[in-house]
Amino acid sequence: MNSPQDPYLRSNELLSHAQCRLLVVDVQEKLIPAIPVADRLIFECSRLIRAARLFEIPVHATEQYPKGLGGTVPELAQLLDSPADKLRFSCGEVLNWGAAADQTDGRYKVLVIGMEAHVCVLQTVLDLLAGGYQVYVAADAVASRKKMDWQIALRRMEASGAVILTAESAMFEWCEASGSETFRQISKLIQESPPGE
Repeated sequence: MNSPQDPYLRSNELLSHAQCRLLVVDVQEKLIPAIPVADRLIFECSRLIRAARLFEIPVHATEQYPKGLGGTVPELAQLLDSPADKLRFSCGEVLNWGAAADQTDGRYKVLVIGMEAHVCVLQTVLDLLAGGYQVYVAADAVASRKKMDWQIALRRMEASGAVILTAESAMFEWCEASGSETFRQISKLIQESPPGE
């Protein structure tokens, strides 16, 4: 939303750091070895968490049955507050956010990252959409054990109303413009190289 003092009309389809939350789903130690793109997933999740912190975007995280599947991978755990434990695949129950219309802080947009794309991420995204949230999924920051599961999950989430984008696109949308100290810090994140590249 634009204030009366701000004549610039920005599309509501874009992410806004003032209206957004970041949700990190189940990037756990005993699950990650089965993910073919594990290094890239952790890299992109880390960049998005650090970018969110720069903009003071609330960051939430979950762990699926950590007693059996282990905790969040150390590279991300050090960047996060205590994740919420869950047994249900969808994060909706443990987040306990209620409907988007009930959010008093104006944060009705959610960027979802993590794994697995076709199980916990998918079910969470569909539940958030049902709650009236505007949901975004960073395609390069979600993963599944099998590429087809990841591909079909992205297609199904998009068909259901989620916006599919990339981690870099999300960071630039949060930033909105160049010339600020925050932009300089985001530029450093953008220039980081993924593992193996």
